[in-house]
Amino acid sequence: MKKVAAFILTLSFVILLAACGNIREPAPDSITGEPATTEKSNEITEVSDMQNEKSKLLYMGHASIRITTPEGKVIYIDPYAGEGYGPAADLILVTHGHFDHNGLEKIKNRADDCRIITWEDALKGGKHQTFDLGYVTVEATEAGYNRNHDVSSCVGYILTLYDGVSVYLSGDTSKTEQMPKLAEKKIDYAFFCCDGIYNMNIDEAVECARLVGAKHNIPYHVIAAQNGKYFDRARAEQFNAPGKLIINENEEIELTK
Repeated sequence: MKKVAAFILTLSFVILLAACGNIREPAPDSITGEPATTEKSNEITEVSDMQNEKSKLLYMGHASIRITTPEGKVIYIDPYAGEGYGPAADLILVTHGHFDHNGLEKIKNRADDCRIITWEDALKGGKHQTFDLGYVTVEATEAGYNRNHDVSSCVGYILTLYDGVSVYLSGDTSKTEQMPKLAEKKIDYAFFCCDGIYNMNIDEAVECARLVGAKHNIPYHVIAAQNGKYFDRARAEQFNAPGKLIINENEEIELTK
């Protein structure tokens, strides 16, 4: 009996060892020698990395702006002034047809599927349109209401990015009927033109900023474009709106909620 019991015990031990041998660690990577990770974990890491990225906004002067999204998409608004047009455009927005907002020739590098949205597209059918491009939603807004800019041929834009940050660009305008309603959108960054020559002056721009109620209010198009000058810091400082933020010409900032 003792021999039978010993045999059974030995056999059980052998079976246990065989079962454990079937549990294997992931095969090492052929290059690094480290255990290989799964495709799913790589996807999680990529999403996490994108969530850590911030949208960036480059103010190029006058009304010209470049936004780079967390996904690396590049958006140009009213190309004309300054430098910084090297990165390939994924989206180009134009508020109206005046030369100092519609310098499309500045953007020579464009993605194969680059989208151009002009005021004509934004006012198709006489209604302000909304465009959902996945990485950004673009909503056209009223602009004009002065002798130089008619509401039927000018727009502003609200951009809502993948990370939830929203940016309002007034375009060339005076106070509009829509501005009080924009407060409901709780906009993060709002740009207001205020040259006082072709558009509203600084006092009216401050009034508009109070109506829109954005978290950060930024003066742009602070002077009429002339003689290669596209920004005046001293004039911009006179824009005393709540949440005032001055962005210098050729300065890039991170956009946060």
